[in-house]
Amino acid sequence: MELYSRHIFPRLMDWVMSGEAFQRLRADLLQDARGEVLEIGFGTGLNLAHYPASVSNLSAVDPADLLPHRVSERIATASFPVRTAQVTAEALPYPNRQFDRVVSTWTLCTIPDPVQALREVARVLKPEGTLLFLEHGRSDDRTIAAWQDRLNPIQNAIGCGCHLNRPIDRLITQGGLRIAHLDRFLLPDVPRIAGEMYRGRATPFPA
Repeated sequence: MELYSRHIFPRLMDWVMSGEAFQRLRADLLQDARGEVLEIGFGTGLNLAHYPASVSNLSAVDPADLLPHRVSERIATASFPVRTAQVTAEALPYPNRQFDRVVSTWTLCTIPDPVQALREVARVLKPEGTLLFLEHGRSDDRTIAAWQDRLNPIQNAIGCGCHLNRPIDRLITQGGLRIAHLDRFLLPDVPRIAGEMYRGRATPFPA
């Protein structure tokens, strides 16, 4: 299982998530990134190519060290400083109100305690800061949601902790953030159980 999780799955994930549709979605989301940015669930660094010039620096966290040589190559091409930390999002090593933006793309499905991670996001965001999120999650269609529940244990195993059935909007609210904008849509050419998308922005509640 360690061979799969450390070597096979990261390469498969990197290949799939490098697809054109995924890249368009990243570029669209990240056009609003600016200032000091934190990315949770950095993965293999696929967002790096899509950050605009308005980003001054990027802090990136991920508990896994996935394809380190490939990640290093991508960091080397960035036009701004990138600092990485191999830590969990549930315990971010940053002071309160540090970041202008926090970015989460296809990440909340995997974090063991997503609500605690989102509480940490709310803590480190500036009062006027924004969480930019792009996630797959639970369908509003009862039939699809029932299949997500049935297949979730299988997905959890083959996806190295990925959950099909998390209600992303509710998790964000439970984590102490207010959803300012939310788009729900289906990812093209992906089965609905894995292609139910949540894209939007969330902000901290006023103190």
